[in-house]
Amino acid sequence: MMENFGFGTQIRKSPYFDATVRWGAAGFSVYNHMYIPRDFGDPEQNFWNLVNTAILCDVAVERQVEITGPDAARFTQLLTPRDLSKMAVGQCKYVLITNANGGILNDPIALRLGENHFWLSLADSDILLWAQGLAVFSGMDVQIREPDVSPLQLQGPNSGRIMQELFGDDILDLKYFWLREVELDGIPLVVSRTGWSSELGYELYLRDGTRGDELWERIMAAGAPHGLQPGHTSTIRRIEAGMLSYHADMDPETNPYELGLGRLVNVEADIDFIGKQALARIKEEGITRKQVGLVIESERLTGPNTVFWAVIKDGETIGKVTSAVYSPRLGQNIALALISAEHAILEDEVTVMMRERPVPARIVDRPFYDPKKSIAQAKVA
Repeated sequence: MMENFGFGTQIRKSPYFDATVRWGAAGFSVYNHMYIPRDFGDPEQNFWNLVNTAILCDVAVERQVEITGPDAARFTQLLTPRDLSKMAVGQCKYVLITNANGGILNDPIALRLGENHFWLSLADSDILLWAQGLAVFSGMDVQIREPDVSPLQLQGPNSGRIMQELFGDDILDLKYFWLREVELDGIPLVVSRTGWSSELGYELYLRDGTRGDELWERIMAAGAPHGLQPGHTSTIRRIEAGMLSYHADMDPETNPYELGLGRLVNVEADIDFIGKQALARIKEEGITRKQVGLVIESERLTGPNTVFWAVIKDGETIGKVTSAVYSPRLGQNIALALISAEHAILEDEVTVMMRERPVPARIVDRPFYDPKKSIAQAKVA
């Protein structure tokens, strides 16, 4: 069946590729030089499956950069402005990777598997090459490689019950943004309570790519009584939550302060990282652009934006819509936009040039739903 898609060999397939096709994947895109399923039917139904029951997503495209060696902790810190000095073994942290100008190169989850053993679970950019290049000139004793690791995301309110079916009651003790090394029927895994959904959820990092099909089927079987469906990361849910997508909401020309992510930048800490001087200067001088939420008051969007839409105020272009979608739960078109900081005034009216047509919009705060992430952080029953 997969031959019908005309896939070539130059872009990698995940260990779950055949399983996702078997379970109804009807469309793919490319992310980190790999195919990722983006279509299992109606995206709104995928959203409701996520928020009402649970979905299983092939996110093997979240490639890992593995950092080991005596200087692994110091080198990992060099990559990110977030202070990792108190990061415990078994802990995960959302971090930014910045360049010398303070621009964002990636926004991975960092996982600490050992004192000298880290993974960076990547968004869509070539941080393996960046890290390997830095290592050559760092003078540090580190090894940088991409291991045989392929994540799945199990997300939604029933994900805890499904994990309990798979791993027993002890897995319910796993705290938000912590990890555990486990086996399932002899399949080696790292399990973390993380995910790209702002729902209760887990990521299962497969450490043997030959067993991907077996793992997928095992999880789907355990989840069947709990309404588990195959799915894909939900654009609707992530925009509701104000979660960012690399290349859409940020790029190397975007700095953390513009996105309201100053909490991930510790310029005062006694740590060394790339971009420290630039970020300290930006913090002192202030920003000229700022991310805001928008409610776009037009007819219901039929899908997410595929280009950046200009944001207009008093005839002047003040920024761009970076991510937009219709939320069936909120009954609104919602968007993230990066605009001139002087115009970032809540409840102000602006115009969005949507498909070359002006439509009214209103500046609002974000996230649009569950701003304190209480759903994702809730104690598992």
